[in-house]
Amino acid sequence: MFKHNLRILLVEDHPFQLIATQILLNNQGYFLLTPVLNAAEALEAMTRTPEPYDLLLCDQCLPDVQGFDLIELAYKRGYVRRAILLSGLGTAQLQALEQTALKRGLPLLGCLSKPLHGPDLSRMLQSSPPDT
Repeated sequence: MFKHNLRILLVEDHPFQLIATQILLNNQGYFLLTPVLNAAEALEAMTRTPEPYDLLLCDQCLPDVQGFDLIELAYKRGYVRRAILLSGLGTAQLQALEQTALKRGLPLLGCLSKPLHGPDLSRMLQSSPPDT
């Protein structure tokens, strides 16, 4: 049995970052991962599953759409319950995205700077109560 039963859709367009994030999540006990390289693959994965993903962990700068827009679309279609945005953007830009998500009623747990640090991700995941 897995330590954490969260079903996570991981969207990262850089293969090295994708693998590194998978390893980081595995090391924290998250194994129910679906890794994809762009928004089109993410939408395909979301439409194939009967249940919404518990978490969309998404890079902001994807080649085919902005991560924020993917989160909004996925949530409105009922494909995801929560999301975390990953980005190399500055703190002010990340805070602006978080405020926009709040105004739009999106389930964004927050934004994390890249390169991703395990303790930051762990704190964000643990701050969110599980769905009942």
